[in-house]
Formats: sequence, C-alpha cells, structure tokens
Amino acid sequence: MNKTEKIICLLLGVVLAWYVWNEMGRAKERQKYLAEQAAIAATNVTVEAAAPQPSASEANVPANSETNAVATPAPVLPTTPEKIVVLENDELKLELSTWGAVVKKATLKKYAKDRGEISDENPPVAFDFADSPLGAGEAVESFEVAEENPDSFRFVNGDKSRTIRLGADYRITLEDEGIGGAISLGQMRMGDSKNDLLSVDSWAMDAGKGKEGVIHHCEGDSPLKGYLVGGLSGGCSGSKSAAGMPEEAAIKYPGAQKWVAVKNRFFVTAFCSSTAANAGFDATVARDMSASNYRPASVFAKVRLADDAAKRTSVFYVGPKKQSLLWDLGMKDVMEFGMWRWLCYPLVWVLNFFNNMIPNYGVAIILLTILVRLLFWPLTHKSTVGMKKMQELQPKMKEIQAKFKDNPQRMQQETWALYKEYKVNPMSSCLPMLIQIPVFIALFNVLRSAVELRYAPFLWIGDLSEPEALFSSWFPFGGLNILPILMAVSTGLQSAFTPATGDKSQQKMMMIFMPAMMLFMFYSFPSALSLYWFLSNLFSIVQMWIIRRQTAAKTAAKGEVLMGEVIDPPVTRQMRRHGK
Repeated sequence: MNKTEKIICLLLGVVLAWYVWNEMGRAKERQKYLAEQAAIAATNVTVEAAAPQPSASEANVPANSETNAVATPAPVLPTTPEKIVVLENDELKLELSTWGAVVKKATLKKYAKDRGEISDENPPVAFDFADSPLGAGEAVESFEVAEENPDSFRFVNGDKSRTIRLGADYRITLEDEGIGGAISLGQMRMGDSKNDLLSVDSWAMDAGKGKEGVIHHCEGDSPLKGYLVGGLSGGCSGSKSAAGMPEEAAIKYPGAQKWVAVKNRFFVTAFCSSTAANAGFDATVARDMSASNYRPASVFAKVRLADDAAKRTSVFYVGPKKQSLLWDLGMKDVMEFGMWRWLCYPLVWVLNFFNNMIPNYGVAIILLTILVRLLFWPLTHKSTVGMKKMQELQPKMKEIQAKFKDNPQRMQQETWALYKEYKVNPMSSCLPMLIQIPVFIALFNVLRSAVELRYAPFLWIGDLSEPEALFSSWFPFGGLNILPILMAVSTGLQSAFTPATGDKSQQKMMMIFMPAMMLFMFYSFPSALSLYWFLSNLFSIVQMWIIRRQTAAKTAAKGEVLMGEVIDPPVTRQMRRHGK
C-alpha cells in the first residue's frame, strides 16, 4: 500500500477501534447531567425532568418525567398465612404466592446458574422476585386458590380473581377480573461478570417528535440513564463516583408503552402487552453498596395500567434474550443490535443453523467464518491482485516521480493515466476492510450478548461468551488469553503477506502498531469474537499465499522476471558530492 492508502486504512482502523471502545464503554455521562443528578440525589427531592433536561421533542424524553431519589416504602403484608404453589412446564418453574396472587420466583429449567451441566451443585438460573413479585400491584391482598389446572392456577379474593397461566416459550399470562392499576414485571439483578449489564428498554408510543419506537434507557437523555450506567463493562457501562448517589432511586417514566423490559446480559423479564391501557412505568434502581464506584445492583419496574378495567389480560415474558422468541413477541429490539440490526438478525440465524448441524458453537463460529470469507473471496481476491499490480508498477511510478518532480500536477496526471492504462485502482486495498467493518461490528453485537454462547465450551475454552482467563491466579489482567495473542500474531503475518508498494519502514510500523492495538482491544473481549477474527486472518493469509503462487506461476510461464518491491538505492557520500 502507498502512503495515502495506509493513511486511509489507518483511519478506518481508528474508526473501528473507536466504535468497539464506545460499545464497551457506552460513553461517559455528560458532566452537566451528572452534576444535576447528584444534586437531586443529595437533596432527596422530586423534580421535574423538563427543568434541567432538553424538551421531549429534542431529547426523546417525555417532558413530565419525574425522578424521586428515595427508597420505595415496603408494602403492608396480609395477616393471613402465605401459601406457595408451584406451576411448571419444560421451560419454566413458577412459585406463586397467595399474597397478591403473584409470581415470587421463576426458574429457567434449561439454563444452568454456573458453568457445567445442571445438577444439585449447579442448579438452574432462578429469578427471585420477592422484593417485587411479578404481577404485584400497589397493595398486597390475600387470595385463595380456587382452581388448579396443569397449566394454570385461579386465585380469588371476594369479587376479585386472577388466573395465572403458564404457556410455551417462557410466556406468563395474567387474566384479571376486578383488579386494576399498576402491575409489576419482576426484578433483574446485575451478574458477576465484568461483561454483564443491567438495563431497561421500552417501546414508547410517543418516543419524541410524534413517532413511536424503542428507547434504551441507559442511553440518550432518559431520566433512568444516570442510575443505569456505572457497570464494570457491557451495554450500560461507564465509571463514575458513588458520591451523592442514593441507595435506591425511583424513576417515573410517563407515556403509553407498547412493552417494557428489564434485562441483564443474557436474560430478560418483560411486560409484553395488556388489554388495559397504560400510561407509562415506574422503575426502581438499587445501588451496589459494596462497589467503590457507583454500580447498579438490581432494577424492578411497574407498568401503570388503567384502574377502571373490569377485566384485563396481560402477557409477560421471563426467559433468555433469544432472538427467535423475542421476535415473535414484537420485542426484537431488546437484543439492542442498533443500526446494524439488518445484518445481526441473519448472523444469529446462520449461527444457530450451523449449531443445529453440528451441536457446538465453537464449530458454528468456524463455519460462520468460512461462509463470510467465501462470500468476500472474490472481492478480497480482486483487491489483493490489484495490490500486486500496484507493486509491479512501482518502477514506472518511480520514473514518473523523477521526471515530473518539479511539476506535481503533471505527476498526478501521469500517475492516474498509468493506473488507467493498467486498470489498477489504488484504493482497492482498503475496500475489503471497508466492507468487512459492518460485518465485524454486527458480529461484535451478536457474540457479546448471544445467550447461545453462554457457558458454551470449545477446545480449551470453557465459555465462549467470556475471555479464556487461563491460569487466572498466576497471570495478571485476569488470566492468560491465548486467542487474542494468536489474533495479534496473525494480524502481523497478514500485514507481512500484503503486497507492499511504499516505504518498508512504514510497513514495519504497521506490522507492529496494528497487532499491538488489536491485542489491547481484544484481550478482555469474549473469546468467540477473538476466535472469529483469528480464523478470518488465517483465511486472508492463505488467500494471499495462493495469489502469490498463482502470480509467480503465470510470470514464470511467460518467461518474465517477477518484479518485487522497488527499494531506493542508498545515497553514498560520492553521490551527494556530485549532486546525484
């Protein structure tokens, strides 16, 4: 690559590095906004969000949002004894309470809590909703079990009744008579992984400027943002001081919502729909008091439904962040794929397709890499051949540079005429990188939060969703990660195999700078992403080697001498003395 090409490719690399770093960091909160939120928390007063924040039309936030940075009072419990009944199918086990006719605990029977198979020592993932049961209203009343069926329980309290029905695909339906008002969708807690996240999403019927759409409340100007950011890493990351932040903050978000979801990295509990009209939701964020900096520990939310509904049916989802299941509920945006969703959705489908063929997600990633490289093979082949031609044109370009060194405009004209004559595009070397950046970004979004990769093993890798972390007690930086090292080495080899058309010192600098930057960026990434990038580099190296062999064979058949990189001869003392 010549100097111009290298600058452009370097800029593309910087853009890629910025995007990934931004995805891992999610940008620090605006200083003014943080100061305002800290002041709110310190004074423990309810304020109108419209005063310190932009208008709803500008910030996509309803103007009458309220932030109440005080602890939510505990509801008064009934005096009658509580009875727990169990409702379950192949996917979910629900523990239902007669206090409120609510779901107090949900167990996902197909997902182990820790790495390994489900056993007595390693139970399934369980969501404890005791602090905010799913289905809870403003008050806690005592119900009785009136009817029991294999897929449902019916609870009654005078003229009030509720049927809790457990369906397929992690769906829970609440059929209410005589019950109105707010309804809770349960609670989600932050996980232990530094790649975990804790967030709230909703589909607002008025998301600003008269349009409806999804709102990720740890972004933008949502009043929840100041209390959601602060995780170690992941989707709602950032770092800020805990000074002035409350132990618990209650935030009221107004406006009709199509659905509301509380999620961590791999799982979600959501209010999907209701026959009763809603007018927003209330979220309560509890702070991790053991963390030195601010970090959210748990989030629960209540959707505000109409009080005057004689009957209502509400549907909830408590399960994995699995694209196919969320798609059917109209909640695919919970995956948070952003502007690359059009590419992320088919990538998830292809990944699961390969895993169904060979049940191992490590193998599925290998097959996905092969597929992506085969799709881009013609483009990268043409680009590499073009770089090889550029390399062979260097002697002629040197002649033009020497002949028109005093006339830059004429030099440029002659250079482009040379490119046209030999049908060479000087920018072709950057095109494959430009095309593959969206694919890489889409894979980054998919692989960092795909529940399919959770605890998925491959060779020496125990969990494709996390760094390898080998010998963590011996090595710094969380342990030894082999794949990022292999990826950095293969990046250097790829640079070495790339036909060079410029200064060798610049090529050597790229061979050192790019691998070092990639190693730094990828070292703490999920191993699935490093595996993909390492394999992709290997394919590039093989492709360049094949092109070299083909070019050498064609040149030998024609009886020509293959022109390599032209290196300027050293300038001797005699040459300088004679002005040469």
